[in-house]
Formats: sequence, C-alpha cells, structure tokens
Amino acid sequence: MSASEPTVDIEQFLTNLRAFRYREITMVGATLLAIVASVVLFPGLENVDQGIQSDLSVGLLAGLMLVAVVGGVVKGMTGFGYSLIMTPIFATVIDPTVTVVVLAIPPWMLNAFQIAETGTGWSFVREEWSLLVLAIVGTVIGVMALATFSAGPLVPFVIGLVLLGYVAFQLVQNFVTVEEAHHPLALGTAGLSQGFLLAFANLGPLLPAYFHTFERDAERYIGGLSMVLGTIFTVRIVQMAFFTDLLTTYRFWLGSVIAVVTIVGLLGGTYLRRLEFDERTFNWFVVCLLFVISLNIFRNTVPALFL
Repeated sequence: MSASEPTVDIEQFLTNLRAFRYREITMVGATLLAIVASVVLFPGLENVDQGIQSDLSVGLLAGLMLVAVVGGVVKGMTGFGYSLIMTPIFATVIDPTVTVVVLAIPPWMLNAFQIAETGTGWSFVREEWSLLVLAIVGTVIGVMALATFSAGPLVPFVIGLVLLGYVAFQLVQNFVTVEEAHHPLALGTAGLSQGFLLAFANLGPLLPAYFHTFERDAERYIGGLSMVLGTIFTVRIVQMAFFTDLLTTYRFWLGSVIAVVTIVGLLGGTYLRRLEFDERTFNWFVVCLLFVISLNIFRNTVPALFL
C-alpha cells in the first residue's frame, strides 16, 4: 500500500483555497475555528486552571501538550488513536468527566480536517448511511449516560480487553483481511457501540478495529473513520452544549486550546502518511498502536478496579 500523494503541494493548496474548493476551505475553516475560540474565549490568566479543579504545574501542562502533539501525529497517520491516547493520560490529572467533555473539541477539528484532506464525501455517506445513523443514536445515548452517571474505570477496562483480543487475533492470523466482515448488521453494531463509547468514555476503538479487518486502502480507511467520528463528535458537542450543562464556556475554550496545539502533530502525521509505505508496515503500526493503548488503559484502570 502506498499513499497516492507522497508530497505536499502548498502552491496547489493555496490555489484551491483561493478558488474556494470545499476540501481546502474545510481544512482551513476547522483550524481557524479552533484558533478563534481559543483566543475569544480566553478566561484570563487568573482563571486558566479554575475550570479543571486540578493543580497543574507548568511542567505537567507542557507534558500534556506534548501528548496532544503525539496524539495528533498518530491521528494524521492512521485516522484514529487521538482520544485513545489522550483520554487515559488526561484523566489521571483532570476529573474523568471533565476530560471526556474537553476532549470532544480537538477530535472534531481533526476529523473535519481529515474528511476534507482524504476527499471523503457524499459517496461514503450514500454507501454507509446506516452506519452513520446508528453512530448518532449511540452518541445521543452516551451523552445522556454521561450527564447522569460518572465515567468510571469499568468501561475503559472492557475496551482494553477488546483491544487486546483484537491484537492477538491479527497477530495469530498474520494480519488477515476478512472480506465478509463488511456486513451491514455487524458494521451497524460497531457504529452504535462506537458512538456510545466515545460519548460516554471518549474511548472508541471498536470501529477502527472493525474497519481494519476488511479495509486496507489508507485513504478510504482514514477518510471513512473521519466521517463517522466527525459525525459522532458533532452530535456530542451540540447535545452537550444545548441539552446538558456539560459543555461550559471554559471547557470549550480549553478544548480549543488543545486542538490548536494538536494541529502541529496532525500536519506532521499527515505528511508522514503521504510518504510511500507498504501495507504490512501500516498493519504493524495500527496493531502495535492498539496494543500500546490497551496497556495504557490497563495501567489506569486495573489499580482502580482490583487493587
């Protein structure tokens, strides 16, 4: 497998932007929205850490921002992994519910960018409309659950087990591609679960793992995931902002700041993905990433559940 555009043509990008092509407008618009929100909603220096109720040192804050950049690189290369990396780490220093709410903002920007960057459009919507509908249903249920219950360690722990099982399956089967996996019922179930888990715990590895069993084209794999994830995060943000008290102005600002930092990693990861690499390298990268994420989830959930 190799990417179709191994280099970045900045001149062509600017030409398309001046011509108001939707892909370039969407990428720039998503980025500018995060930048503008981080500036306009700035709460003042004295209130920077008031909304998270956590004593963050300068060093720890810098470390969290570095994690955001790394998450952006991974997202740019594989189309997923940002929330799976960020959530367990941020939840160790910030209230888990606040973490889930705040980290809804950066993925929205990332997925809007990648929908345009990969050229994913109405053709995917027409082919996979049932997946998108069920993902929306799962998201609505997940936000309602988050507004009612606290996101505890049990759900992430179960997700970690699922991830570990998938990694073992792929390694034993030598990265098998299961063509029959693209079944409407199974795909819809994965979409429903993905929407619920992302809304409730900000952890949704099921759809990336499911897609990986039958889709090996990097652009379609990443574009399809971004379309589904972008839809989920859009519904999440709208529901949290207008139908619950979860998304406060401060949380929206903090999420936007993290999104701005993440842009650096996203651009780097996008460039790396466009370099030529073979299918087996892509498989190893995805599976190793899922394995590391499962270990990180266990690191944060096992002590809380069993010790």
